[in-house]
Amino acid sequence: MRILVIVNVYRPDLGGGVLFADFLEGLVDRGFTVEVRCAYPYYPEWQDKTGRNGLAIAESVEGRVRVRRFGLFIPRDAERLGQRLLHEASFLLSLSRVLPAPGEFDLVMAYCPLVGGLAYGVLASRSTGAPLWLNVQDLAAEAAASAGIVQSGGAGNMLLRIQRWLFNRAHVWSTISPVMRRRLLPLTRHDQPVHELPNWLHGSLRDAILEVAEVPRPLPTGPIRLLYSGNIGGKQDLLVFCRWLAGTDADFVFDIRGAGSGAEAIATWLAEHGDPRFSLAPLTDEAGLARGLAACDLFVVTEKAGAGDSFIPSKLLPAFGTGTAVLAVCDATSPLGTEMAEAGCGPLYTWDALESLAGLLQNPAKLRDVLPQWRAAAKQRGLRYDRDQIIDRYAALIRRRVAGEQSNE
Repeated sequence: MRILVIVNVYRPDLGGGVLFADFLEGLVDRGFTVEVRCAYPYYPEWQDKTGRNGLAIAESVEGRVRVRRFGLFIPRDAERLGQRLLHEASFLLSLSRVLPAPGEFDLVMAYCPLVGGLAYGVLASRSTGAPLWLNVQDLAAEAAASAGIVQSGGAGNMLLRIQRWLFNRAHVWSTISPVMRRRLLPLTRHDQPVHELPNWLHGSLRDAILEVAEVPRPLPTGPIRLLYSGNIGGKQDLLVFCRWLAGTDADFVFDIRGAGSGAEAIATWLAEHGDPRFSLAPLTDEAGLARGLAACDLFVVTEKAGAGDSFIPSKLLPAFGTGTAVLAVCDATSPLGTEMAEAGCGPLYTWDALESLAGLLQNPAKLRDVLPQWRAAAKQRGLRYDRDQIIDRYAALIRRRVAGEQSNE
């Protein structure tokens, strides 16, 4: 069974790229023939990391997956609407130079949030005559609005209409959390099944976490150790959180490791502010992330108010794998907030209730009392996201759809 997958990021890119590669290799292990069409590595730094981004199409085989890389416009300022639209359009145009032949594939899977890739998925599905599977990791139009990329209501409504039209060209939908599934169900126009298929801890990160499994995890006796690792953009509002945190007299060290459109603003603020409790470094490799999680007391995940849907549970999986308590600042009803409430793996604060967080950070004895419970809950929650079980479900659903069966399990 032959599958064509369309996604912008792929290994070695973060932001899902390593996970998507792990997924496709898992499908190959289950007897599928898989080709992925993606961009050259650029994310989350928004930089051409290989120096090869351009008109040429690169072909290789990685983990028995055929990989074809296409150039695209990489914004200098990813928070500007014009540059983001050019980014999307360039990927669509670049991909469209190569359309699959009739009957070449049995199924096309397109990942969202990159709408340009989804639009190409629609073309590829029609070209090859295969059903289209929409894999929603994030809602592009809503994400653009929440990150401040789209400022006007008219532009936002136009993007929402385009997104809905493209979504409804797909025959099967899937997404990664119950909250996102509930958001998607009202958008369907042709009774498409909407499957909930969460992400998981991919193999290489899982191996790195196993290396630190026996590292002692003492309870804090000195400064509370906070760790942030990931994308720094408009959706995280990390700078807002840092400014608030700097205004407290809590005894902490905040280790920030990240890249993205908002990283420079964090660096500038730190240079001007000079607070020794904060440090900023680039993203580390997976072994470095695993060591950082093992050494910290709280893994910080922030999400801008009104940001809506996001990469959940992906953001939390490394913490779950290491049994690290999570400090989340977000809307209580967001996918992140819902997951935190269900998991019981750490404190959850909304942006208008941060004074309560100040009380926790200023009371190390209280934190020592609750940390063991949060760590155990994080470890237990991670058991829900078993790689092989989830890929087995994908494989079974793909086979059913290609055979002409529908299932909304």
